[in-house]
Amino acid sequence: MSTEEQMSLFDQSELAASTSANVQPELIPTSAAVPIPSGTYDSIVPIAEHCNVCQRCDLGTTRTHAVVGEGNLNAPLMIIGEAPGQNEDETGRPFVGKAGQLLDKILESVKLDRKKDVYITNINKCRPPGNRVPTTDEVAACKPYLLEQIRLIDPKIILMTGATAVKGLTGDKRGITKIRGTWIEWEGRLCMPILHPAYLLRNPSREQGGPKWLMWQDIQTVRAKLDEVLS
Repeated sequence: MSTEEQMSLFDQSELAASTSANVQPELIPTSAAVPIPSGTYDSIVPIAEHCNVCQRCDLGTTRTHAVVGEGNLNAPLMIIGEAPGQNEDETGRPFVGKAGQLLDKILESVKLDRKKDVYITNINKCRPPGNRVPTTDEVAACKPYLLEQIRLIDPKIILMTGATAVKGLTGDKRGITKIRGTWIEWEGRLCMPILHPAYLLRNPSREQGGPKWLMWQDIQTVRAKLDEVLS
């Protein structure tokens, strides 16, 4: 495990502070060997600027647009996906294809507004060719940007859509069907793995125990917990 991976974003602030003095921010987008300690960025804007010129992995050579994130920068709920698809790469916006349209409906079903209540991002900010799963190195190169987004937005609850998002953020390698709908504490934050909306499009059954039925149970649980932590 690299030094960067060992650094805890929330529990080793003193280490991060001592390391940040040696960081040259202008070099961050050029190499995955350049660390991004906690506190490197003061807002989402410079993260977006870096992501759009980033060459920390090979995905930078094939992207049209980096897809950094979208939504309320003070949102109580953060949703993390896997990586951009074709529609997202073309527009620079997360979850705008059919899966994104379904996600919007899922949020609306429990009166959550995508623009007001949610911030949406991905493990990787650039589209893998052919929509393949990001490699371990690609995830590691991009993860520091995500950790800074989490620190800055400071959500009450994080939803991880699909196994790649769960593994990329927490390192948990269990299958999504085994852990979806369960609360996980990660770095002092309340997280829940949920099925990816794209999975629901491929498996549209609404029968009890089916994917859409399970999603309905999970999103109601999330809504109730959000109301509880905000009260």
